[in-house]
Amino acid sequence: MTRYREVASDLGRRIVEGEFPIGATLPAEERLAREYEVARGTLRNALAVLERQGMLQPRQGSGWTVQSTLRTQGVAELRSFAEWAESRGFVPSGHVVRSERGTATALEARRLRVPPGDAVLRVTRVRGLDGRPVMLERTVYPGWVAPVVEPLPPEEPSVVRALAEAGIAMAFGSHTLDAIAASSEDARLLGVRRSSPLLRVRRVTAVRDGRVLESGDDRYLPGEVSFQVDASASSNRIGRTRG
Repeated sequence: MTRYREVASDLGRRIVEGEFPIGATLPAEERLAREYEVARGTLRNALAVLERQGMLQPRQGSGWTVQSTLRTQGVAELRSFAEWAESRGFVPSGHVVRSERGTATALEARRLRVPPGDAVLRVTRVRGLDGRPVMLERTVYPGWVAPVVEPLPPEEPSVVRALAEAGIAMAFGSHTLDAIAASSEDARLLGVRRSSPLLRVRRVTAVRDGRVLESGDDRYLPGEVSFQVDASASSNRIGRTRG
């Protein structure tokens, strides 16, 4: 990792942990540069990364102000985790902890729009930002996608990008957000206590001809990523569900 990304990662951690709350002004650039033992240019590159992530905002004559303690992702953006992370200046990572073939359960069949018992590939992956785990991703792929996903390296940072290179590009998607208690496996893989609160994003994406590309269950650590929903009075695209 380059030095400015290391500084951005550590300064972002300090913001998330509350050392610099929302509305606070960071110490002067000269002081921060001395603290991190870097040149002013390196520090400014780090601050620019945090600005792109939505955590900092420059104020003329008063330095940098903390705007948010969360990294924000727009729900309306049809982008992969890796694409979103890179657009915000993070280095995304992924590590496959389990990949197995199976047959679709009734629920998986409904979400993938395939007959129950059809072949599927289930992949569990720990996703990270700048080397820190932030999310556990469980994805089910239909049989027609599995031959492309299964041979990918366990550390592949972007499955969506690999699929696009194979001519399979997502065109539509839906997301359902709720809170859930960490299971035993969630806790072990994310390094938290069992029953700790997690933000869950259930997603279904499809290609242009309507075939479902994947069905996912993503579980984020609290305080790491937030999701932004934009709406207008002329739009009725936001649904509310229970259960």
